[in-house]
Amino acid sequence: MFKKGSQLFIVSLLLLLVVNCAKRGTPTGGPKDETPPVLVSADPPNYSTNFDGDEVRIYFDEFIKLKDLNKNLIVSPPMDPKASITPMGSASRFIDIKIMDTLLANTTYVFNFGESVTDNNEGNPFSFFKYVFSTGDYIDSLKVVGVIRDALLQEADNYVTVMLYEADSTYTDSVVYKKVPRYVTNTLDSSNVFEITNVKAGRYRLAALKDADNNYTFQPAKDKIAFYDSFIEVPTDSVYVLNLFNEELEPEVSRPKQATAQRIAFPYKGNADNIDIELISARPEGFETLITRKKDQDSLQYWFTPKVQTDSLIFKTFANKKTDTAYVRLRNLKPDSLQINPATTSLVLEEDFILNSTIPVVAVDTTKISIQRKDSTFVSDFKVEVFPKKLQLNLKFLTEEKESYAITMLPEALTDFYGSKNDTLRFRATTKEYSDYGEFDITLKGAAEVQHIVQLVTEKGDVKREQIGTVGQVEFKFDRIEPGSYYARIIVDLNANGKFDTGNFLEQRQPEEILYYPKQLDIRSGWYPKETFILNQE
Repeated sequence: MFKKGSQLFIVSLLLLLVVNCAKRGTPTGGPKDETPPVLVSADPPNYSTNFDGDEVRIYFDEFIKLKDLNKNLIVSPPMDPKASITPMGSASRFIDIKIMDTLLANTTYVFNFGESVTDNNEGNPFSFFKYVFSTGDYIDSLKVVGVIRDALLQEADNYVTVMLYEADSTYTDSVVYKKVPRYVTNTLDSSNVFEITNVKAGRYRLAALKDADNNYTFQPAKDKIAFYDSFIEVPTDSVYVLNLFNEELEPEVSRPKQATAQRIAFPYKGNADNIDIELISARPEGFETLITRKKDQDSLQYWFTPKVQTDSLIFKTFANKKTDTAYVRLRNLKPDSLQINPATTSLVLEEDFILNSTIPVVAVDTTKISIQRKDSTFVSDFKVEVFPKKLQLNLKFLTEEKESYAITMLPEALTDFYGSKNDTLRFRATTKEYSDYGEFDITLKGAAEVQHIVQLVTEKGDVKREQIGTVGQVEFKFDRIEPGSYYARIIVDLNANGKFDTGNFLEQRQPEEILYYPKQLDIRSGWYPKETFILNQE
């Protein structure tokens, strides 16, 4: 028998040993797991031939999850209905694929999981894991590779679907609108390079979509499209370049609605220049109309005066050789009110002072307008140009460096479309010194003997400055550039119409070529860089 004191000593000693052992053995967590899952087996095995089942199970060496499967998974050829794949959102050691579609004979199918298969703990991806089988007695092994570019922007979109359509006796160009392709792949979010694998030998149409609905069919109102000019023959060693573009939609007018007491909004698509609107209701004496369109608005605004004493108006619309009749039931709405706002208070030297209006301004009395410098002297020589269809008016006068201008418009200086006059308006605008701006000269070397348009754009592609050249012009000079970062974009304006022309799939017309000067332009105050851009055009 131990004495009580001895027992206490032994217990204390044991506790001390346990604590020390616990300190020495406390786990540190070990190195971070950076190893992706490993395929253990599949039933049927990967790259099986003569496949005739409706279910596949794929086993891994650890628990996995499927991440963003809807974005990453590409099944080629596409299946309809789509295969059922589990687990979704929970960890498992296997992937189960249940095939719901009737499989094509003698066809190689590819399930490309992209980056979706990850381990459960750290999320390490099993990159571009593919499960492949054939319903025939061999696996097709040919491939088509290429690059996706954007026709207008520097960077192409992510998740671009690239497609091959069999060019057999049933092929027509309308298949891109109606049918799914024979083979597909996707650039996902990591590269603009594409590779369609496990293709059989044959003749194909190669196209690509920024597919908004992920349905493999071209919807011009939603999708960008790219296509190769001619059919391709597989096998091929070529690397294909596809330029994505938005088609210009066919002009179309939707159902109009009354916006204010004397204004009707006509929603539209396509080129508004090819749309006409005509009132066919009875017109009161002195009836006047005006149609306006502001940039980035999706409706034409139909203004009318005087106010009509009727409960509805009837219109005919003309768009794309199509005539429709539209009825608008009138309500007792509030009238528009005239407001004038400057586009900017920082006036660029040698440029107009631009004002935007909420109602078209149709007349100006310049005797009721004054422009005063900061030394209280007045600008005597100025004029005002009105652009009612753009809801804009421009004050044109000789601006001076580092000057401040106070612009006053007395009552009745402006008359709007309804005959209303303005109250007193006051604006301020300031200018900088010429040395506060930068300049930029660019020479196009090796340019074809055609017209070019040179634009200075932001990283997002917004146009800040533009020069439309003449045929054969290769030197372009930009002055009074606000300091900042720009890119030089060159449009090869083959038809010399002074604008970028997009492509059209049914017409098999590619968009006009655009080239970006490879360096970002860092325009600084007082800097005057001169650059040469070797185009190497044929």
